[in-house]
Amino acid sequence: MSNKVVSTIGILLVFVTLVCAENWPQWRGPLMNGVSGEKNLPLRWGREENIAWKLALPGLSAATPAIWGDKVFLNVTEGEQIYLWCVDKNRGSLLWKKLQGGKNIQLNKHNPSSPSPVTDGKNVYVLNAYGHLYGFDFGGNEIWKRELWKDYGRFGLRFGHASSPVLYEDSLYVQILQVTEKNDPSYLLRIDKQTGKTLWKADFPAPAGFKAAEAYSTPTLLKRGNNVELIVNGSDQVTGHDLTTGQEVWRVAGLSSQAQPSRIASSPIVADGVIYAPASDRPLLAIRAGGRGSLSESHQLWTSRNGPDVPSPVTDGTYFYIVNDKGIARCLDAKTGREIWGPQRLKPGDYSASPVLADGKIYVVSEEGLTTVLKAGPKFEVLAENDLADQCLSSPAISGGQIFLRTAQYLYCVGKQAKP
Repeated sequence: MSNKVVSTIGILLVFVTLVCAENWPQWRGPLMNGVSGEKNLPLRWGREENIAWKLALPGLSAATPAIWGDKVFLNVTEGEQIYLWCVDKNRGSLLWKKLQGGKNIQLNKHNPSSPSPVTDGKNVYVLNAYGHLYGFDFGGNEIWKRELWKDYGRFGLRFGHASSPVLYEDSLYVQILQVTEKNDPSYLLRIDKQTGKTLWKADFPAPAGFKAAEAYSTPTLLKRGNNVELIVNGSDQVTGHDLTTGQEVWRVAGLSSQAQPSRIASSPIVADGVIYAPASDRPLLAIRAGGRGSLSESHQLWTSRNGPDVPSPVTDGTYFYIVNDKGIARCLDAKTGREIWGPQRLKPGDYSASPVLADGKIYVVSEEGLTTVLKAGPKFEVLAENDLADQCLSSPAISGGQIFLRTAQYLYCVGKQAKP
């Protein structure tokens, strides 16, 4: 075999490794839908079994790690303070931490560190529940900071702001959907990631019959050709917004039969030109993309009364997986809503983390720290149950052939680093 052929094979192997070793740049991963393309992921582990490293943490948070290259970023509370941590992905050691504004206060399951950080591989951006928004470079140097509450009023959500920023190209998108005693407006922000300046602010209209409710969900993106929309699931409607202006392009409204709709916690997802908007006390909607204005039922592919409350669903476009707060799992046909299997009860417990789909498996984490690994596909099968015996609200993150699990006491790196 010639040296040229050997060299070419070596380059291809490195390329394949880089492609497979995905980053996890924001909550719900590289595609913003809880799906990872990585293979050969860990199946079994314990507190000391199949653990590459674990890093002691000062307390519980619902924020998911953001991962890029050899760095892991965490939104963290320490005592009364809120910090952004940067951790060495290979060694599990703390590289630096940066203080944020505000004071740590526990509100039900939330604290001010609930929003997950986001990164573009050069800089990292972090928001806390008080509306302090920061940009840092990978060395921990502050690029800019914003105090959104000074510009637009204090956040008025009962359990604290929990929506994570969305990062796309040159901008951050921040959702604030709230109901306050002063009837403060709900709105969206587009913020320049280089300068921290607001590019637009879009207030949510309140037409006749509109019933406002707060939302802890995180927006997602719908890409159709050259067109990109911001999808928002909250209050009494699902809406699509033009990224350039923030203008509402379409909406499905009037979803709740209640005088005052319940808050929305579960986030929307997009797959194969379908928008899925989950909620527990109104129909889970599957909406055909491409509509404009106030959409009729003709744009709804299907609905289900078995939507989740807090955990967001996950789909590969063929199968649609739901796990609710009590660990009841279902698999639906993603195009028709037909139930393929379920309901199936996982181990008793509460469930807040959103399931992740990767390597033909669905990773489901309970609040008690038990990860149930299900086989993806049309047949219900439990492949493994892995117990860390510690409180967990954070969704798993996947990068480099490893799974990153955050509990109250530790950040765990599960499995071995992927190698060429």
